[in-house]
Amino acid sequence: MGQDNIIKDKSFDFAVKIVKVYKFLCISKREYVLSKQLLRAGTSIGANTREAVNAQSKKDFLSKMNIALKEADETIYWLELLQHTEFIDASYEYLINDCEELCKIIGSIVKTTKTKL
Repeated sequence: MGQDNIIKDKSFDFAVKIVKVYKFLCISKREYVLSKQLLRAGTSIGANTREAVNAQSKKDFLSKMNIALKEADETIYWLELLQHTEFIDASYEYLINDCEELCKIIGSIVKTTKTKL
């Protein structure tokens, strides 16, 4: 259960960073469409891991973690798109790295859970 707490904390911290980037994109860059997609996907990772912690069954837990994994992958897509369209620069690369780390952790949890089912 220790890994679940790590992912809960890391995904929440990541969501806070995403909200800050969203605010920056809206205020400084006047970018509202891509940033909203980033906000939805980036904060959904933590919401789904939080739901997974309170899952009704192992299958429900696995389902929520799979959704979190998909959202994390989507978040990387939006970050890369924002970078390649020059709304954010290389100084935001740490967010992609953080999100890739979330993908690895969640992926590991999914894999472990599948073997236990």
